[in-house]
Amino acid sequence: MGAYDDRPWLSQYPANRRGLTDTDDAVTTILDAFARLTVQGDKPLLHYFDATLTAAEIDVQSDAFAVALQDAGFQPGERAVVYLQNIPQFVIAQLAVWKAGGIVVSANPMYRGKELGEILSDSGAAVLITLRSLYRDVASTIPETGAVRTIVTTSELEYQSRSDATLAGVEAPPCLDTSDMLELISAHRGQVPPRPGIVPGDVAVLTYTSGTTGPPKGAMTTHANLLFSARVYRDWIGIGPDDVILGVAPMFHVTGIVGHSALALLTGAPLILTYRFDAQDTVEAIAAHGATFTVGSITVFIALMNAPNASGEALASLNKIYSGGAPIPPATLAAFEERFGSTIHNIYGLTETTSPAIAVPLGSRAPHDEASGTSAVGVPVFDTVVRVIDDDGAELPAGEPGELLIEGPQVVVGYWDKPEATAEALTPRGLRTGDIGFMNADGWFFLVDRKKDQINASGFKVWPREVEDVLYELPAVREAAVVGVPDAYRGETVKAFVSFRPGQSATREEIVAHAKARLAAYKVPREVEILDDIPKTATGKLLRRQLRDLSATAITTKGSETP
Repeated sequence: MGAYDDRPWLSQYPANRRGLTDTDDAVTTILDAFARLTVQGDKPLLHYFDATLTAAEIDVQSDAFAVALQDAGFQPGERAVVYLQNIPQFVIAQLAVWKAGGIVVSANPMYRGKELGEILSDSGAAVLITLRSLYRDVASTIPETGAVRTIVTTSELEYQSRSDATLAGVEAPPCLDTSDMLELISAHRGQVPPRPGIVPGDVAVLTYTSGTTGPPKGAMTTHANLLFSARVYRDWIGIGPDDVILGVAPMFHVTGIVGHSALALLTGAPLILTYRFDAQDTVEAIAAHGATFTVGSITVFIALMNAPNASGEALASLNKIYSGGAPIPPATLAAFEERFGSTIHNIYGLTETTSPAIAVPLGSRAPHDEASGTSAVGVPVFDTVVRVIDDDGAELPAGEPGELLIEGPQVVVGYWDKPEATAEALTPRGLRTGDIGFMNADGWFFLVDRKKDQINASGFKVWPREVEDVLYELPAVREAAVVGVPDAYRGETVKAFVSFRPGQSATREEIVAHAKARLAAYKVPREVEILDDIPKTATGKLLRRQLRDLSATAITTKGSETP
């Protein structure tokens, strides 16, 4: 059930007909596609505040950096952790690692020492490429960095010169015992690495995810996965060299890797980066460069609506807009369209599907299901089959909810060094997503709930146990339970329930401060509730659903009070 080729919408939406614009059969990797762009002379490929880099210049710099990495002993197949914000060096480093035959390991710049250390250790990375400030504050504090031999640092102030409020105060001095990225590029400029023997089935990126169960796992995204998904964005939405991509998703995230970087390298559409998302800077960038396309979490678009410099005129060029990673409130969709005249389209995917698997065709409106109160996330993109299955794996008819199973060229080959987790998630019929949804009679898919307890805050995945473990470090805490609760801005946010040891206590502020010092900001509980006892089953299992229901009741009661 759900195979794209027998659904009525296939004939309605040309984007589903594979191959309409796919004439580049000789291109088998993003590197092949990028090589075609380098002959375009002065055509811009990347904008960063007041700086512009062409494909030819990015090619020269990534060549030089690839040679520098090889001179430092980096070998084909080795891993390099890229621990950066949305800056030009991310794209240059990514290309350089591939040109050297290596694997990019994307790391969230919000990670603290424990989280970064886990990724360095699990991936066995030989190289760490990071900001000076992140090295000083985080990476240098990790007592053991595993197999890392080479550390390269850089600054977000490079390339641009405007140094406005967004970048104010981020300057960090050069780091001892590290190499400076731009100095390495300068020293090796003009040198070209030998072409690596990369084939489409080789792993291009390890993107760490909590998946549907357990601790973070490195999803092995191949060059074929990456190219296919970039082509989905290109062909489904109609992105070409005359478009301009607005990079609002984090570049470490699968959405940024595919829907920003890989898409730009495939199509030649310039990519706008602005270090970290700032609504006012983003509005300025849209107006200055004529951004036409973006994909990001709904929180981005909520922030844009609240930016003081946002107007219909400033955002007039932005007419291809997609959002994924978190549910989109219908009221937000309507408010955005009323203010700016553009529609936000749903798109659905996971790290394990290399971003897009289900999407609303450009210019179409997703139907609303009155029974569940949800809007459709879309229809399967080309070459993709989505099934709805029950607990026994049997396919369910239209209208019945079950787990979504996805099969297609975008599904990753597994998790790094985790064969058991790979076997559990990847079945012969496709990826078990852990998401509960259904398909209506017209082939539209709707998400209803999560099968597991994972929290989705602004598109970032949070595993409750990780937060609970940190809370248990507080001497006063007897029990801790973490759940996701509705949040008008983030879609979902983290709430912690704690009980105290006899005769001990801690304030909510102390609990939050403890978590802030140890976790990325999006994992920190924004709500803390103190209970005498946390509800559990007879076997001691936390009743998370009961806690979520308790929170929902509290929200409903609060909302019904008379001011």
